[in-house]
Formats: sequence, C-alpha cells, structure tokens
Amino acid sequence: MRPIRRNDARTLITGATGFVGSALMARLQAEGLHPLGTCRGTSLNERCVSAPPLEAGGDWSDLLTGVDTVVHTAARVHVMRDTSSNPLDAFRAVNVTGSLNLARQAASAGVRRFVFISSVKVNGEETRHGRPFAAENDPAPEDAYGISKAEAEAGLKAISAETGMEFVIIRPPLVYGPGVKGNFAAMMRAVARGLPLPFGAVTDNRRSLVGLDNLVDLIVTCINHPAAANQIFMVSDREDLSTADLLRRLGVAMGKPARLLNIPPALLNAAAAMIGKRAVAQRLLGNLQVDVSHTCRTLGWMPPISADGGLRRAVQGAIR
Repeated sequence: MRPIRRNDARTLITGATGFVGSALMARLQAEGLHPLGTCRGTSLNERCVSAPPLEAGGDWSDLLTGVDTVVHTAARVHVMRDTSSNPLDAFRAVNVTGSLNLARQAASAGVRRFVFISSVKVNGEETRHGRPFAAENDPAPEDAYGISKAEAEAGLKAISAETGMEFVIIRPPLVYGPGVKGNFAAMMRAVARGLPLPFGAVTDNRRSLVGLDNLVDLIVTCINHPAAANQIFMVSDREDLSTADLLRRLGVAMGKPARLLNIPPALLNAAAAMIGKRAVAQRLLGNLQVDVSHTCRTLGWMPPISADGGLRRAVQGAIR
C-alpha cells in the first residue's frame, strides 16, 4: 500500500463516518496521518467535525481554509426502497447541488484537487457479456441515483475547467467489506444461516465488485498521484464473479458451505417478472463488469487484496 507524504492536515474528507469515509480515515490514521473529516450526529471529535448539510448549500469556508485536497465521499446513497415523493429531486439536492456548492467553494479556497466518489451507475445498470464499462464510455444512467452522480460529474468538470482545480472521479461498482449493509449483508446472513438459495445454476453471469480496502487504496493513490489529475477511474478487484461463485466463496470465507439449488436462470427470471422483481433479478442474474485497465495503466495501481481476501474481511462480525 502506497503511503501519503503530503501534509495530512491539508486533506478534508467528507462523510468521514460513512462506510467508505470511515475506512479511509482509518487507513490514513494508521499511516500516522490526521486528515480532517466531516460527519453528522454524535460522532464529533478532534478529527471529525460538523459541516453544513449538503442539501442546505451552507458555508464551508472555515473548513476549507488551508486545505489542499478534498475527498468527497458524502452523498445521498442508492436505496432499494426510496420513500421520497420525488427521488430524483432528493438525490439532486444532495449529490448535485450540495456537491457542486462544496466544489465551487473548494476552488475559491485554493484547493488543488477534488476527489469525487461517484458510481458505476453513471455508466448504466448492465453490461453485455465480455463488454465491460470503461471510463471513456458516454454516461448512460438509468435510475435517479445514477442520474444525480452523472450530473455532479459534469458539473465538477465544468468547475475544474473554469477554475483550474483538479478533479478525480472514481466510479466503484458494489463495494463490500467489514460493516457492509444492504443486499450484500443479507446475502452473507443467508449463507451463514445455511438457507437454501436458488442460484447454483447462475454460473454464466459476471459481476465486478470492489473490496473496501481496495477502493480505499485507490483513493489514497489518487490524492497525490500526478497522473490522476482530471481523470475518471473505474475500480474493481480485477476478478469478476458469477453469482454462484460469489456465494460459494462467501461460504468458504465463513467456513459454512453455501447451500445452492440448481434452478435454471430462465425460470428465475420468469418468476421475478411475475412478482415485479425484474430489477432484483437483473442484479443477481445479469452482468455488470468494469474495465480497470485505464486505472492500472495510468496510476501503476493494482488492487492490493484479492477477492477472496476481501470476502474474508467482509465476513468478520457476520452472523455465524
């Protein structure tokens, strides 16, 4: 893992108590650095301070004084059951308006580089087998979250062109690791409890994932690497897995073999369509691959932890 040698007091991390932000803070602190993080609620301390809510369009000037690099991990994240009456407006308020307000103020404060954690959803929801998304592909978001991230990327590029502040955009696919929540956590619980899962025959799809440690390592690289300036990077573990393979490897990591039933994928798709769960079926049965060759070539970067190593890390603390 590549250490940072720049004055750590000049790095600001938003969302410092979130899934990615907290891991990034821990990585930098483990290296003897002390970046300043922003967070909400009761987690305030000498290294994590309160900041204006992104949707409020507040004043960041005090926090940006003397800052060299902003790593923007805070966002309204993708949710499976959105209760907002207008999800797109809700995502835009935080992920577009709030993020660009911060970026403009960062540029005005003399911040050198703005690292924006975006999403593969900017590229779309599904790839054809063997045709992964690449950084140079035109955005094609399909849901409100992806649209908001794509609009934020476009706005950040415009601010960079106008002010000279460097940008770095990172588009992760599904991120897993210690403390992961959502569908990945549900999958781990099912394997840990020995529940039968109907995905034993789902062996032909391929999905890119990224372990939390690998994503954090790339972010650390992008904070100062000269070649990262004004670039978009895809990221993954560089090992795309089928759904059946992922479940089996989770079982190995837990020491509890996954119980998989061999139900034909076509039948699973038909059943999902009947109950209005096409999107869920796509995530479990379809392809979503990313091409990280530009990332590796430009930065001389390789994910430091294998997929199996990342899964072992992810199951720490899972139900056993």
